[in-house]
Amino acid sequence: MIAGMPEPVAGAPDPPPASVYNIANALTLLRIALVPLFVWLLFLDGTGWRIGAFAVFAAASVTDKIDGDLARARGLVTDFGKIADPIADKALIGAALVSLSVLGELWWWVTVVIMVREIGITLMRFVVIRYGVIPASKGGKLKTMLQVFAIGFYILPGPLDYLRWVTMGAALIVTVVTGADYVAQAWRLRRAPRS
Repeated sequence: MIAGMPEPVAGAPDPPPASVYNIANALTLLRIALVPLFVWLLFLDGTGWRIGAFAVFAAASVTDKIDGDLARARGLVTDFGKIADPIADKALIGAALVSLSVLGELWWWVTVVIMVREIGITLMRFVVIRYGVIPASKGGKLKTMLQVFAIGFYILPGPLDYLRWVTMGAALIVTVVTGADYVAQAWRLRRAPRS
């Protein structure tokens, strides 16, 4: 029960669904809108532009946490948000990885492994949704956090190579391991007897 919320009355009708026009969805759309600005800043020469790109990436990453918390706490979860939120996440992370690889700052194979996992798991979730929902795991949340930190270190200028490699290596390992776990969950869900 959320503090300050009235107790539900037995037999009372369900509250109306949340409007798609809410602050959580607005933050998700803002995150999508920040992606081209982030990419543009990343490709400009100069330390100041790099710091600007980092600031935009950090702001967009923070909105991911805020919009989810708001949606759950205020009952603003919508079907639109369920679809748009993961798209916004993949757009930001994917744009960052591809841009860093194009700039020659991140190995392409790292970008390919992470993007294949991200897109593959997202598609798999849609395929098995008729059998049940695969919830985000703690490992999946750790994976996202490691990816964000690793990308942030790559964006920032300066001698951060050790931090970049170690954090991206950890992100890559957790990305692959959690991807395998989601595949196993989907397989069990698909094979489970229907009642």
